[in-house]
Amino acid sequence: MPDLPAPSSTGVRIAGDRYQWLVAWQGCVAAVRDAALRAPNPVVAVGVEVDDAGNLDDVVLYRQAPPHTYTQVKYAADSSTPVNEDYLLKPSDRGGPSILQKMAQAWQQLTKDGAPVDLALLSNRSPDAEDPLVSLRDSRTQLLVPKAAQQGPKSKKGQARTRWADGAGLSEEMLLDLLRVLRFDLARDVMHLHEHLQMLMFAAGLRFDEEAMHAGADWVARQVADGQRRLSLADIREAIQTLRLAAGSSRAVVSIATLKPDPMAEDADYAVDWTERFEGASAYLKRRPLAPATWAQLQEDIEAAPYRMPPGTTAVAVTGSLRLAPAFVVGAAFRMVTGADLAVVQRSQLWSSAEPYEAPLPPAVDEYALDLGPDLAVAIAVATDPAQDVLDFLTEQQIPVSRLLVLRPPGGAKDNSIPDAATANALAVGIREHLRRACRPHPGIHLFQAGPMGLSLLLGNRWNRLRPTTVYEDVNAHQVYEKAFVIDA
Repeated sequence: MPDLPAPSSTGVRIAGDRYQWLVAWQGCVAAVRDAALRAPNPVVAVGVEVDDAGNLDDVVLYRQAPPHTYTQVKYAADSSTPVNEDYLLKPSDRGGPSILQKMAQAWQQLTKDGAPVDLALLSNRSPDAEDPLVSLRDSRTQLLVPKAAQQGPKSKKGQARTRWADGAGLSEEMLLDLLRVLRFDLARDVMHLHEHLQMLMFAAGLRFDEEAMHAGADWVARQVADGQRRLSLADIREAIQTLRLAAGSSRAVVSIATLKPDPMAEDADYAVDWTERFEGASAYLKRRPLAPATWAQLQEDIEAAPYRMPPGTTAVAVTGSLRLAPAFVVGAAFRMVTGADLAVVQRSQLWSSAEPYEAPLPPAVDEYALDLGPDLAVAIAVATDPAQDVLDFLTEQQIPVSRLLVLRPPGGAKDNSIPDAATANALAVGIREHLRRACRPHPGIHLFQAGPMGLSLLLGNRWNRLRPTTVYEDVNAHQVYEKAFVIDA
């Protein structure tokens, strides 16, 4: 890819505006989803560059009851200016108040009547890991406290607090009050923002392709140009209808991350973040828990998900990054027999367990005799054929199975053998129906998979009236596979 020229000042300003419109559209999508799911304190309107919020006016989420969320959006063309003391306390180019001083003034204005507020500095800039206070930011809450309030006045933290308080025009006590409600939502690069917004649109029952995402942002930009600073829920719904963005119903969100952090975790009804509990230096290499973490602990966390959903939840969106065995267990935790409808994004498509299909798709079957014990081994060969690896593993590890069934799509194993959700559902049902008959003489099933993650989720969702099942994961080690989970079926 050729080097790009440095952006002009106009280009930077346009990119910054675009970034802000995307953040505002994200608030609009949150309002729609909150209303559909009857959230306890829903977003009821979105403000853009409002008149009464001081320097926290870029995007405002008005909730049914305070605290409302006031966000200052700061876009940077490059990474040369991390968020640190210098950035926050530097006077403006014209010698005016610093960013922190402006936010402090806005906070005092917004809270003068005693109303609680939620404040945020949202930026694609990264936090400075060397800054005495910014480095203390809690990634879960995005707040600098309680750590920023610790240690005495002569410590590095204490001296930094003094400088921040003086720069903000506040007492140190008031500065800490500000920092208790001011979130530093940082390192939100454009790609991260796009991914988060598209997943939120998916969970809200909207089209979530790039065209749909940008159509929403364009609508926000037009409202601002026309002087419309407060976008009501009715306005947003009308825009969705006009832009033809509706694609289904809103869903509760379960976020399961084992490979890389999930941008949707903060919006999820239940989130499991095991990214630091899996071994491997990158998402590509993460395949199994890092001791002392165990597969059993991960299964316990996943199986808790149905009990953490809002009352009456049936439609669930699954987000995050996970391999096949965990995906299967997520599906099994929300089995169709309980009334659950699961959906996941698979190669930019919505794969829902409720997607209709004409008839079950019977798999092609190969059988291998092993006579190692009473159980049944099953290999799902969809993206590729794992038969030889599975046979070698079963023999070397002396897994107590009498035979191995290798189940393939009728057209054979290949990476595009399942084109859509209807085909995935039809094949999942075809596999289950075949195994219901095949497993009758066997006390247990040993399951191996090679296919799209979405199929594993949909197969687990329908895994009932079978046998207790041991699910294996491909850990790319000498023996290839490792026992991961055991589920009842």
